[in-house]
Amino acid sequence: MLGVTPLTVAARNILVFGDSLSAAYGLHQSEGWVSLLEQRLQKEKVLYKVANASLSGETTAGGVSRINDALKAHRPNIVILELGANDGLRGQDLGAMRRNLEKMVEASRRANAQVLLIGMRLPPNYGPAYTEKFQRTFVEVAREKKLPHVPFLLEGFAENVAYFQGDRVHPTREAQALILETVWKELKPLLK
Repeated sequence: MLGVTPLTVAARNILVFGDSLSAAYGLHQSEGWVSLLEQRLQKEKVLYKVANASLSGETTAGGVSRINDALKAHRPNIVILELGANDGLRGQDLGAMRRNLEKMVEASRRANAQVLLIGMRLPPNYGPAYTEKFQRTFVEVAREKKLPHVPFLLEGFAENVAYFQGDRVHPTREAQALILETVWKELKPLLK
């Protein structure tokens, strides 16, 4: 028919905003869980594009300083917020980490994006008081901001050294599919 063009459905956008755990540290980018997420979306014909604005070594303070630019550049419908591990590993003030997470959630919401908050845990050598407060911070932010929440990115394999690179901090290529499954459980309901 003349004058009729086929309808095209615009893809929606997911922004992964994290640290080395989402930046595929020590791996080829195509091996990381974020790349595997993009592959799964394509395979399942879910019309979302994935942008990875994760930086190795990033803290929540660094994230606050660059979240607005990332939101403008990628215009996400969903933000997967995976920051805080480096704050904890550096023994930083957890009140400041919490405020930074809240600021990034608020910035994302102002940009009309839903937020999936990714939690993390610390090794026990940081002491029970600090490690418990660290882990609880993610739970409390998720509850107070009414966010979907992954309690622990490395769920199911954190104690298995075979799933970590030589530094015993960064997951191997084989662990990336496990990370994706953990994130996917909470992400899938947001994919409208």
